Amino acid sequence: MGMELPLEDLALRLGAASLAGMIIGVEREWRQKPAGLRTHMLVSLAAAAFTIISFELFRTSLEISPGSSGDPIRVIEGVVAGVAFLGAGVIIQARGDVRNLTTGATIWMSGATGLACGGGFFIVAGLLVALSLVILVLLGLLEGKGVGERKD
Repeated sequence: MGMELPLEDLALRLGAASLAGMIIGVEREWRQKPAGLRTHMLVSLAAAAFTIISFELFRTSLEISPGSSGDPIRVIEGVVAGVAFLGAGVIIQARGDVRNLTTGATIWMSGATGLACGGGFFIVAGLLVALSLVILVLLGLLEGKGVGERKD
């Protein structure tokens, strides 16, 4: 029982997830936030890996027992919960002031992007990264000019 996904596709999906996490993480690194480049890359890569593994396990279970009722969505639900936990871990509350909320959200976004890459949904992943950059960079510039709140 080998993998159904060809090695080239596997490398493309994992590479795309790493790249997507890197792009989001660079902005956090640039702003010197607690979770930066490596964290976002690893979150995205791990999410992609869990997605690929769940799909492969599902395919394998169907080969063994064609009537199998395995559900790869349960693995994805677990990934979402785990990534949300990581994101919550960077949000610090000190004397009633919430900090690093945007960084927590970018970790969650890296996880979503990794899930998209792992599933082979590269257009979705590309749009997530592009929109994330618009939100982080362009809206970040607006916030820096006093147009919004700066609780990041």
